[in-house]
Amino acid sequence: MLSVSVFFFAISVVGAVYLASAARALAKFIRRPCPLATEFLPSVAVLKPVAGLEPELYENLASFCNQDYGGLYEVVFCLHKETDPALRIVERVIADSPACRARVVFGENPDLTNPKIANLAKDGVITSRDIVVIADSDIRVGREYLRALAADFESQAVGAVTCLYSGTPNDSLVSRLGALGIDDGFAPSVLVALRLGELRFCLGAAMAVRGTLLPVIGGLTALGNTFADDHELGQLVTRKGFRVQLSRYVVATTVPETKFGELWAHELRGARTEFELARAGYAFSFLIYALPMALVYLAVSRNVGVGLTLLGIVAVLRLTVHLLASKALGITGRNDFWLIPLRDFMSLAICTASLFGRRRTFR
Repeated sequence: MLSVSVFFFAISVVGAVYLASAARALAKFIRRPCPLATEFLPSVAVLKPVAGLEPELYENLASFCNQDYGGLYEVVFCLHKETDPALRIVERVIADSPACRARVVFGENPDLTNPKIANLAKDGVITSRDIVVIADSDIRVGREYLRALAADFESQAVGAVTCLYSGTPNDSLVSRLGALGIDDGFAPSVLVALRLGELRFCLGAAMAVRGTLLPVIGGLTALGNTFADDHELGQLVTRKGFRVQLSRYVVATTVPETKFGELWAHELRGARTEFELARAGYAFSFLIYALPMALVYLAVSRNVGVGLTLLGIVAVLRLTVHLLASKALGITGRNDFWLIPLRDFMSLAICTASLFGRRRTFR
């Protein structure tokens, strides 16, 4: 029993160090300014892969057509087939945005295994724009999004720009758990990784690349035979000597799940992709879940005083990360701190499950 107790104590301490590092990274991100371009306004093509109906699709797509941007930009909606029920939503968005250059392209590339990239890498999509943006259909942005991107591209050393994203839940408990996982888990982990070295990957929800660089790295098809297209884009960009910039601008992603099984499948897919990319490092990612580990230590330890002290320290650090993440991501009007224990145990379970099996479920 002593060896088990020591094991969980050590893991809890490592997790506490991670939480402290995450809190520091979040505080630094909060202090970063978010410049908006006023004179440097390159042309932009926004590529939107759309497949099927989903909650708040109209609002999410329309946000990209309603940009306060003085430069030339166009939005290209990409659908697999003309029979896709989402087409009527896309057509409504275009009709309601007469000032926006927007068009629809149908088809797919059957040679590519990544369904998202297969939807984008087809005839008629890419145009000669200075910046090419790839943003998922469940992403929503404010009117200043393109100006923030342009500001990040002012440095010629920057080859790609990516954004953190917050989760926007519906009223269900499941959706709120999903959003909490994004806000408190994913976003801080990216900032901690950035503290350890230069960013060498993008975040697939919203990423942008220089239009002149895209054909040099092989175009969109270079991203089509890996499920981690965001990771691959970052790798290709940095290999060419350019930098991947994490923007201070934060976008929002809709968390549509209402059933636990749907959320589990979604998060397990992402976890298994991360495991495939970095097996050695990911296999030890359970070390960051300090709160569940501290609770287990308290249960198995004979020293209640030490257990309660450790749990108290971890709980304070975990709550600090939650509060700082909310501020860093611009989250207002909700505070699901009471879901933190359940969320952290769920994250630990997904991390464990991802180590066994390789099956991924796509929408």
